[in-house]
Amino acid sequence: MLASSYIVPHSPILIPAIGKANSLILDKTTAAYQKIAQQLLEERVETIIVISPHLIMPETGYALNSAPEFKLSFENFGDFATKSQIAGDMALAHELKEALKKDFPLQMTSAEQLDYGSAIPLYLLTSNLKDIKVISLSYSSGNRQAHFDFGQTLKDFIISQPKKIAVLASADLSHRLKRSSPAGYSPKGAKFDNKVIEYLNQPESAAENILRMDDKLVKDAGECGLKAITVILGIFEGLEYEPQVLAYQGDLGVGYLTLALNINE
Repeated sequence: MLASSYIVPHSPILIPAIGKANSLILDKTTAAYQKIAQQLLEERVETIIVISPHLIMPETGYALNSAPEFKLSFENFGDFATKSQIAGDMALAHELKEALKKDFPLQMTSAEQLDYGSAIPLYLLTSNLKDIKVISLSYSSGNRQAHFDFGQTLKDFIISQPKKIAVLASADLSHRLKRSSPAGYSPKGAKFDNKVIEYLNQPESAAENILRMDDKLVKDAGECGLKAITVILGIFEGLEYEPQVLAYQGDLGVGYLTLALNINE
């Protein structure tokens, strides 16, 4: 069953040993993460499926990482101390492959080292979830419509399962909000972020509006996660839910949105 779903940023600065003083700037985002962690605990979530833009994407189709054990570490960011491990849900991954392979090319991988788009959210959310298991999914080279369709098929699989499953879209919005932004500045950056948040707050039309977003606007914004968000919208197509913005911060030149999709009982 689908227990809950969230859109979360994957900024390395959220890891205290990496961000140091800058971590304090993202206090609203950190508080939002803490709220989600508590919700996952209260919901007794058993498996988290995370959709990451930084899992290596195959030439065609999607990648599904299903190692028996995952390592979460951040040595690529100069942090050699922050480490943890988390179990992979190999049984569910196999069932997911069987459910998806008829309609979507799917490449199975078993990389123990999680990509940072998966590792950062999972590190921040799972310290109190002792028995949690994880599946990591990549994007494909397809367009947003293809990812929406993928999400719809993923929904059918998730709601058929007896265990409680949460889905995370690991997604940063524009990387071009300020002159100091890592990808440079574009006035389209803030416009993109505002549109995405506006659309997500209108569940009846969110999917239609995001699928129709201007491709040039998306490219100019330098985003990192719109396809993951589109998968989530595919999962929620036909379900009644309330979006809740838990935090949005652009203080460091990148749009960090944390949003819960609360399922109506």
